[in-house]
Amino acid sequence: MGTGPQKIALVTGAGSGVGRAVALGLAGAGYDLALAGRRAEPLQAVRAEIEAKGRRVLAQPTDVGDEDSVTALFARVEDTFGRLDVLFNNAGIGAPPVPLDELPVATWKRVVDTNLTGAFLCLQGAFRLMKTQDPRGGRIINNGSISAYAPRPNSAPYTATKHAITGLTRSASLDGRAFGIACGQIDIGNAATEMTARMQTGVLQADGSTRAEPTMDVRHVADAVVHMASLPLEANVQFMTVMATTMPFIGRG
Repeated sequence: MGTGPQKIALVTGAGSGVGRAVALGLAGAGYDLALAGRRAEPLQAVRAEIEAKGRRVLAQPTDVGDEDSVTALFARVEDTFGRLDVLFNNAGIGAPPVPLDELPVATWKRVVDTNLTGAFLCLQGAFRLMKTQDPRGGRIINNGSISAYAPRPNSAPYTATKHAITGLTRSASLDGRAFGIACGQIDIGNAATEMTARMQTGVLQADGSTRAEPTMDVRHVADAVVHMASLPLEANVQFMTVMATTMPFIGRG
């Protein structure tokens, strides 16, 4: 990590999938980690993996859609580490793929609370800490999705929230300039995780067919986030797309 204070990273949704892979990647790059997620047991499992790498770890069960829960998370990060250098704003959920007119409003609100309000609350907590710490500043990396640009059928809640993340990224990137806070976004396509396991057997396509889709190793996402995090604060990856090369995204299917 070089000279200077020990670098601290916070990963939300860290108990599995992309969050777990990125947390392990950042630990391998020399960061101490704060892990947040809804379920305590997966967080503790990731914590053990990171501690085995010789890094300090805080594991904090958190509901990112709840303001008090997020406030408690950032208070523990500050109490434990004294600062925050990187937030990977990753926590997110999907919804069952039902026709838009049949989607329960409660389901819509649950996705919005986690994917959008949760990202905002964590970003807000990071801003408050990064503006006042010494040295000042830090980096925020939001997890968007290529679904924001090319949605899957019956995915309105997820697509809408991920489209909104891009607006949040742009606003935070602008508002953070005066305080040494850089904000960027990674859009991921078909990383092989628990969430994408169904792609091996077939998912509904825009033309009404059902086909299996290619995936990529989630470690490539971790490598990409570590690269974004490793830049000096005077440089920023504003938007990055990392995807399975042959997935049906570029082109007409």
